[in-house]
Amino acid sequence: MNYTQFPYSRGRRLRNSENIRRMVSENSLSVNDFIAPLFVIEGKNQKTEIPSMPGYFRFTLDLLLKEVDEIQSLGIPSVLLFAKVPDEKKDNEGTEALNPDGLMQRSVRAIKQEFPELVVMTDVALDPYSSYGHDGIVKDGQIINDETAELLAKMSVSHAEAGADFIAPSDMMDGRILLIRDALENAGFHHTGIMAYSAKYASCYYGPFRDALDSAPGFGDKKTYQMNPANITEAIKEAVTDEQEGADIVMIKPGLPYLDVVRAVKEAINVPVSVYNVSGEYAMIKAAAEKGWLNEENAMMEALLAFKRAGADLIATYFAKNAARLLQTPLLSRRDPLGKRG
Repeated sequence: MNYTQFPYSRGRRLRNSENIRRMVSENSLSVNDFIAPLFVIEGKNQKTEIPSMPGYFRFTLDLLLKEVDEIQSLGIPSVLLFAKVPDEKKDNEGTEALNPDGLMQRSVRAIKQEFPELVVMTDVALDPYSSYGHDGIVKDGQIINDETAELLAKMSVSHAEAGADFIAPSDMMDGRILLIRDALENAGFHHTGIMAYSAKYASCYYGPFRDALDSAPGFGDKKTYQMNPANITEAIKEAVTDEQEGADIVMIKPGLPYLDVVRAVKEAINVPVSVYNVSGEYAMIKAAAEKGWLNEENAMMEALLAFKRAGADLIATYFAKNAARLLQTPLLSRRDPLGKRG
């Protein structure tokens, strides 16, 4: 192929001013891209900062509603709920997960009653409810797939009954998307969606999240069900399988170390792709910013834009509120190193 040579071809012509860079930007961010994760705890009038996630909090339900009000006022369309379950309510069968008056179910009902248009997504996995801290039922030191998947389907129906718009299974059990879809259909929840954690890797980047929910595994690790970080073909297979089993959205987790996986999955499937900008990624940016080693806003926006460039349609991120505020700031009053706004 014959390209026009310098000096007739100068790439810098299209980088010469802020408005030119905005005009030719290939990707952009919008608040419509964001899903805001939220941690809810038992009690009243409590807001506790997560030590390994500076600036991020667990909320009791009364204060959670105030947080949701702020999230909605910023134009963020969706929240993803995680419940921190007291130790005395944990067991190996996930009994509390099916409690119609459990913390998750009460939270969904309260949010949907006060903010009916907000898209509420719920985490579906056993680790917050498990006395072992694993995503499935444990027998003889092993995480049992099929019995766990059946329990996750019941858990999903319980969340749908409470009013959840999307079920978000984060467990990585085989076949659970089909079981969940069948259970939702049989219960009459034809419009309840599924956002499947299709390629969830056995990553070290989840540490702060496990602090937030006190859900670290009590023995061993999660490598028999979460994916090997070395694999990408397997991620495509998992995403395609979940799409075929009825997933409406597929998710890649973590985000920044797996941008190649996001791109590969995006090219292989026909449903929206989400990515989770996980707690370890958040903590790294916050820690480096606190040290003065980088600019937090710029690092945040560059990371979020990288997800869009890789092909993500949706981004679950602890930066959702801060990014939404920045996107609302008029261009004339801020420097925008990342191209045009969404």
